Amino acid sequence: MRAEAGDRSAMRTLADGYYAGVDGLEQNFSKAAEWYRRLARSGDVRAQTSLGLMYARGYGVEKNMREAFRLWNFAALQNDPGAQFNLGVTYLQGEGVPPEAPRAAHWFREAAKRGHVQAQRNLALIYFHGNGVSRDLQQAYFWMKVAALQGDEDSTKSLEAITSGLPPDQRDEAERQAQDWMSKNRRLEP
Repeated sequence: MRAEAGDRSAMRTLADGYYAGVDGLEQNFSKAAEWYRRLARSGDVRAQTSLGLMYARGYGVEKNMREAFRLWNFAALQNDPGAQFNLGVTYLQGEGVPPEAPRAAHWFREAAKRGHVQAQRNLALIYFHGNGVSRDLQQAYFWMKVAALQGDEDSTKSLEAITSGLPPDQRDEAERQAQDWMSKNRRLEP
């Protein structure tokens, strides 16, 4: 009743409950999409990101990358790191839009700055390979180290490959910058 009356918290509980099949609700992607849509229309950034993901995967709605892209753009412009990451992947893979590595790098960077670990790892790989940006092993090491410091095991394993081509002074500087970044950004939520 609260959700029907427009209570955003209740709407979120229903949307998330139907999506995951929790809180006594049977999983129902169509109902989840309905509640996310109502929230998204009211400007709820998390709902825009979630509904975009449902459109990208075809969960409870017809798969539509153009609609996913549109929703993620709204949320990304409001600094939602999940939407920014999704746009990075979309531009990198060219799903629903022409592939544009520089735009992918831009959106991964925005999400990485907000603590999104997968975006940090992807941005590191973009710098490592010079995909859409100038190849920069120090930046690659920095972002890979930040992701590793947050517990990403794949990033920890990838540090060795980056280190092999990086002069020790640049590695030490990137290491220091990563430690500084972590101390300033410990409270970021990916």
